[in-house]
Amino acid sequence: MKKIKGIIPPLTTPFDNNEVLDTEKLQGNIRDLCGFPLAGFLVLGSNGELVMLSEAECIDVMHTAREAIPKDRIMLAGTGCQSTVATIALTQEAARAGADAVLVLNPSYYKGQMSKNALVVHYHRVADASQIPVLIYNMPANTGLDMDAETILEIASHPNIIGLKDSGGNLAKMANIIGNAGEDFQVLAGSAGFLLPALSIGATGGILALANIAPAQCCNIYDNYTEGKLEDAKTMQQRIIRVNAMVTRQWGVPALKAAMDMLGFYGGPCRNPLQAISTAQKNTLKESLKECDILPT
Repeated sequence: MKKIKGIIPPLTTPFDNNEVLDTEKLQGNIRDLCGFPLAGFLVLGSNGELVMLSEAECIDVMHTAREAIPKDRIMLAGTGCQSTVATIALTQEAARAGADAVLVLNPSYYKGQMSKNALVVHYHRVADASQIPVLIYNMPANTGLDMDAETILEIASHPNIIGLKDSGGNLAKMANIIGNAGEDFQVLAGSAGFLLPALSIGATGGILALANIAPAQCCNIYDNYTEGKLEDAKTMQQRIIRVNAMVTRQWGVPALKAAMDMLGFYGGPCRNPLQAISTAQKNTLKESLKECDILPT
């Protein structure tokens, strides 16, 4: 498994107006995004509405995406389910589909029972059963459970667990993990809102919702940082903060899909109960996209 570094968009899952999965639109978005220097793609992440899909649909998405993703670009697949058995099953399907690694969101429904030991046992059993490497996914905004550094470091001790996507934004915790997990363990920022700070403490890249609609800008931050052009990286980081918030914490996947439609990608509807953003929100989003030079004026 090659090192996971650079910018990776967590792809949205396209549906038609009847909420039916549209794999042709998925492949079209991948082909369009391949025009940018992205390191690879994640399917079935939070932005991919994984929790809205059946197991059969997840498998369809993985195979369809792999057909469109060039072999020189990494394919990650989200396989985190509420049970260890289901997570293992979906992880093995991802391997069969040709994913290079899986991203596993921690179980969270029974929060009170998700002790350090329970989480370590869960991840290690998944890693034992997986033919491909595993990345940990910490997403407290969605799970309501923010795994601490001690828990993540113990999970990371497994040889088949190679990295972490952290969407919590706690840079002190991230630095602790980077400093103590070993040089081969790869930490990726989970939001463009803190990409540059994460890179500055040793993150290898980012899995960023914003990269679906602003791949050039996200790659610009990464490339300028790696080339030592810190002022240029800082300028772009500051520019994208507002619009990134709109398509993540503020209005979420519906706003991201609306922005994709504005930019010539296919966004389309979300699955209910997620609702489309309002006309006023769309107008505000459009103006922000223009201000950031993401959408032509």
